[in-house]
Amino acid sequence: MYIKILYFFPILMFFLLNTNATEIATGIVFEDLNSNQKYDQNEKGISGIPVSNGQEVVITDMNGKYEIPVSFDDIIFVIKPSGYKVAVDENELPQFYYIHKPQGSPNLNFQGVSPTGELPKSIGFPLYRSIENDNFEVLLFGDPQTYTEKELSYFDQSIVSELIDIDNVSFGISLGDEVGDNPDLFVPYSKIISKIGIPWYNVMGNHDMNHDAKNDSLSDESFERAFGPSTYSFSVGKAHFIILDNILSPDPRDGNGYWGGFTKKQLTFLENDLKYVPDDHLVIIASHIPIWEGFLEYDAFRDSDREALFTLLKDFPYTLTISAHSHIQINKFLTKKEGWMQDKPHHHLNLGTTCGSWYHGGLDENGIPKSVMADGTPQGYAFLKISNNQYKVSYKAAGFTSNYQMKIFNPKVIGKSSKPLASVYVNFFMGCENDHVSFRVDQGKWRTMKYTIEFDPSYLHLLHEWDFTSYVIPGKRPVEARNCHHLWKAYLPADLGIGEHEIEIKVVDMFGETHFAKSSYQIDLP
Repeated sequence: MYIKILYFFPILMFFLLNTNATEIATGIVFEDLNSNQKYDQNEKGISGIPVSNGQEVVITDMNGKYEIPVSFDDIIFVIKPSGYKVAVDENELPQFYYIHKPQGSPNLNFQGVSPTGELPKSIGFPLYRSIENDNFEVLLFGDPQTYTEKELSYFDQSIVSELIDIDNVSFGISLGDEVGDNPDLFVPYSKIISKIGIPWYNVMGNHDMNHDAKNDSLSDESFERAFGPSTYSFSVGKAHFIILDNILSPDPRDGNGYWGGFTKKQLTFLENDLKYVPDDHLVIIASHIPIWEGFLEYDAFRDSDREALFTLLKDFPYTLTISAHSHIQINKFLTKKEGWMQDKPHHHLNLGTTCGSWYHGGLDENGIPKSVMADGTPQGYAFLKISNNQYKVSYKAAGFTSNYQMKIFNPKVIGKSSKPLASVYVNFFMGCENDHVSFRVDQGKWRTMKYTIEFDPSYLHLLHEWDFTSYVIPGKRPVEARNCHHLWKAYLPADLGIGEHEIEIKVVDMFGETHFAKSSYQIDLP
């Protein structure tokens, strides 16, 4: 039974603020004709709009009004429908929520939410009509993970600077670890991101938490202060985006550290949210920790929560889940073997990072680290291109042209021989084992390359430069190599004529796109 607050009754208010008792929030979702973010008499409410408290989801009535229960630590938010947009602040952060924390956040090492006071009599959510094409593009960032102001400048110069005023991109999403254990950097991080000039959504990462919080519900207090709810959703065209904080902290197994998973409240929100999503829409879930852990050396995600998620998605034929966290890039297609409940495999993208391997690497001419991930993927970001309920993903290596999609490794010179002894390797950054990769030499016959999971020799060569140097290289030594899950190899022919020979690589990726690259090698007498 829900209790209606009587604002003139201070004793009852004190009781409610110090227990888990529930109030009823009321308000209106309306079309803000004069863009003042206030509900004026000449403005009309919008019916059929979902509003949530992070668990329940209610729908506005014919006049745009809603009622929803809230506790003393809730965030109420509108679930933006297709055909509308929400306001953004000076840092391009979407304004779609109201924080209700009458007493504010507890005393933590980093500042949380200031006391919000009594629940307003009405909480309005302004929406603005927007012509949304079913074909649009989204920018995806993995782990900026800036620990210092200096690393923020690296992020600014290596990533953001090449995206300022980008055209034809609707909005962006950072997939967690916006900062490195220092929530005081949330605001300067957001100011840098705002230079891109598009609305920006943020996912909470394990390095964005309040690590001194005693329970999971309080681990996002500083994140909420900067960005609003850590679990929410919105729709654009025929795509529905769900942002989930999937870090359980402290780890429920031993009370230390963290674990990947969802709370019961989040799973209830997912269930309620998906009730209002047509099953012919594309459902995209963005979180920080990968839900599939087969490429990690530890138990990163609670299996029962992945199973619950797959149950909720079983009737949606168009889905995509995206994560970051691991600082390597992997495309995995999950089948019934991994618990997926449909015949068509589910695509999980674990995106590489904008910081590469935590800004480790040699410095360029501007003093910026040339940070490569441990699987050989250069630091960068992705474009998610959506067309109706279909999608394509492409990778952009920072500082390179857009057609730089792969790194080729081959010896510079080999001895002439009747038997091939040396191999050519191709690291196709956004690749998966289902891609077709082939090569040819001197415009000869195309030959299929073999998919392999091993260390990228290009990355090993980079490490060897640091290991065998006779002087100290400026910058931080790259991290140890990890297996690359988008690597192909083939033997190079050694029985050709003396001289230089051209290698051509052709990749037909999972989306049917074709990519080419070239290299060369020399054949000489032994």
